[in-house]
Amino acid sequence: MTKEDVKSTYKSNDTEEWLDTVWTRPIGYRWALFFQRFNIHPNTVTILSMIIGAGSSWFFAHGSYRTEGMDGLLYNLIAMLLLAWANFYDSADGQLARMTGKKTRLGRILDGAASEVWFIPIYLSLVYRFYVHHDWEFRMLGIENTGQNTWIAVSVFLAVVLYSGFGCHSRQCGIADYYRQIHLFFLKGEAGSELDNSVQQQKLYDETPWKGNFLWKAFLKTYVNYTRTQEKQTPEFQRLMKKLRERYGETGHISQEFRDRFRALSLPMMKWTNILTFNTRAIVLYATCLADVPWLYFFFEVVIMTAICRYMRARHERFCKELCGQL
Repeated sequence: MTKEDVKSTYKSNDTEEWLDTVWTRPIGYRWALFFQRFNIHPNTVTILSMIIGAGSSWFFAHGSYRTEGMDGLLYNLIAMLLLAWANFYDSADGQLARMTGKKTRLGRILDGAASEVWFIPIYLSLVYRFYVHHDWEFRMLGIENTGQNTWIAVSVFLAVVLYSGFGCHSRQCGIADYYRQIHLFFLKGEAGSELDNSVQQQKLYDETPWKGNFLWKAFLKTYVNYTRTQEKQTPEFQRLMKKLRERYGETGHISQEFRDRFRALSLPMMKWTNILTFNTRAIVLYATCLADVPWLYFFFEVVIMTAICRYMRARHERFCKELCGQL
């Protein structure tokens, strides 16, 4: 295995994060070779990553070494290894798909859902951990950890967790993925990107019969909503694409000069999309769980990651508006 072999499985050099290039992609490539040898489909690898990542939640739930001693520390380490393993598989599925040409729409949908399938159970497991193992936080806040006071505190924490998972995490990962696909579209064209739109997905959903396609229809409906949410968050980019279609007709006819101009403005955004996806989020989760202050992770998620996401969106929308005005 050479560096060039691994690089051949990248989506692009522009969109790769440094930590992925030195850690996740090389290990993911080895797994991809293993799965290729046994003719395992990339979608199967994605499902395995979902099972392993969600399975880490049990260990996160029991990882408080303040009450569990060294067993708690061990549970934390196992949880971290399982989540890292799931991420290697999440890398391997895309690398395997590019190596074998087995790219499917279902694979795209599953890949986009993998992170949520990992993190939602993990977030809920931290609610359990907070309730069972963190009397000292209640005492620090002057709350007696019994009866109604406990349930009020846990309910507030659960609300923060659900907002963090569905209101922050899902939207942040969704918009980060969208900006990556936009960048790949202008860098490589439609063939090198998975830039979908809700109109196309809605049409596919409407044309697919329910009979014999119940699960597929359910996946498609989820993906329609996913793409629609991405579009609602990027009104200036949608206006830019509309103007480009008016000028060039088919998006495949967009001039190279414009593509280069867009890429130059979009490239600085890629570092922010990388922060908003897995590695930064996982490192902070590991650190806060090892320090046995998992509630601090949600402060990071809700405050810091939200601020980064809003900054990224504002910059992206601003240069899209400028380009639209120039057209």
